[in-house]
Amino acid sequence: MKEAVHIGRNPASEPDFEELVGRVALGDEEAFASVYDAMAGSVLGVVRAVLRDQAQSEEVAQEVLLEVWRTAPRYRPDRGTAVNWILTLAHRRAVDRVRSVEAAAARDHKAALLARTPEFDEVTEQVEARLEREQVRRCLRTLTEIQRQAVTLAYYRGLTYSQVAEALTLPLGTAKTRLRDGLIRLRDCLGVTA
Repeated sequence: MKEAVHIGRNPASEPDFEELVGRVALGDEEAFASVYDAMAGSVLGVVRAVLRDQAQSEEVAQEVLLEVWRTAPRYRPDRGTAVNWILTLAHRRAVDRVRSVEAAAARDHKAALLARTPEFDEVTEQVEARLEREQVRRCLRTLTEIQRQAVTLAYYRGLTYSQVAEALTLPLGTAKTRLRDGLIRLRDCLGVTA
């Protein structure tokens, strides 16, 4: 059987990660330093492929390598190589970070929406004002054309009696009478008591 040839890699010079991780599990700091030096670049690469943000990737890569130190006793050689175990930790931690960031963004968005939601009293006031405007419009439709024009000019445009009379080409007394009659009909329609 032919031996696999690794271009650019010298298998004899590569560390035995299973042995190193076994020593890390026993608290061997030198073994951990060797694992760290050999795997930091690969861990960062896996994390960066998921996160795409350099600063977060570096932070998560550090967390992964610390997790290797803390959880080395859980490594099981019968389930895969030490390198794959470390890179799997890196991928999982990166995915967890993405989910955490997305969840935080969703919480922030929800909080922002809640902050923008008007208070109950404000909504009630808006609804009441809208209903009152509708009722006034309905009652304005019950007036004669000249009464509606006089009320609209005086109360919605702010014109004086003289200006209303001039705009409607009526004598001043007639404009006042039409305005007064229109206001009485509005009052009755709206149910306002004097």
